[in-house]
Amino acid sequence: MFAVEDASERWDGTVGTPRSSNRASSLHLRWDAPPGRWTAVEAVLEVVDPPAARALHFWALQVSFAGGGLDGGGAHLGLQWFEPHPGSTAVNWGGYRPHGGELDGSGSALPSAPRNVNTRDYAWEPGRAYRLRVEHAGPGPGGATAWRGSVTDVDRGEVTIVRDLWAAGDHLTSPMVWSEVFADCDAPPTTVRWSGLTLEDAGGARTAVERARVNYQRITDGGCATTTSVLGPEPGSFEQRTGTPRTTRQDTLLGPT
Repeated sequence: MFAVEDASERWDGTVGTPRSSNRASSLHLRWDAPPGRWTAVEAVLEVVDPPAARALHFWALQVSFAGGGLDGGGAHLGLQWFEPHPGSTAVNWGGYRPHGGELDGSGSALPSAPRNVNTRDYAWEPGRAYRLRVEHAGPGPGGATAWRGSVTDVDRGEVTIVRDLWAAGDHLTSPMVWSEVFADCDAPPTTVRWSGLTLEDAGGARTAVERARVNYQRITDGGCATTTSVLGPEPGSFEQRTGTPRTTRQDTLLGPT
């Protein structure tokens, strides 16, 4: 008898469903942020080429909470393309405690068709710019800090508060933006553009971030090889693309030299 070849040995990250544990492929841009005690962070997101595949797509700003010798865990605020929501558009503000389990938080004025406390209905549109903002919003229950997530339609100036999360700490660390895509590696291409990466301290002083380090989920961990991150058309902007040849190498620092 002939030996049967294991299909997993043929996986090269170019075709089919990602083989990671959650069946998604992720790519990250880790901010080259100066040291400081930041109490708010912002990033502007535009979905340039929207998904054609029905699978979940999630584009988010991620932060960690710290201060007073405490690790408050981390959270992510972003837009989703997700079928259970009207028009397949949603916003998510959720996170995790440092030792596991989801962070508690307030309710939201936004409805949620699938009744998910973290993911709410939100009618975003491709080609429009949305500012994602995480900020210190005062004390929370039980000695925690309230960390507010909001999204602003930049053109209309409409600010929507998603909800507050409750976590330890008094400042934010390790900001990054990312894409998490559950579509097949050979699905039609998508592009999102990030810009306006900004840090803010308790006094309101703002610092722009113009460089970010590229990270891809490894093919050996089930990620797609058909993703890339590149500089965007304007200074301080970046694009994350799927369904395309990779043109930027792992660990590249994008931005001014």
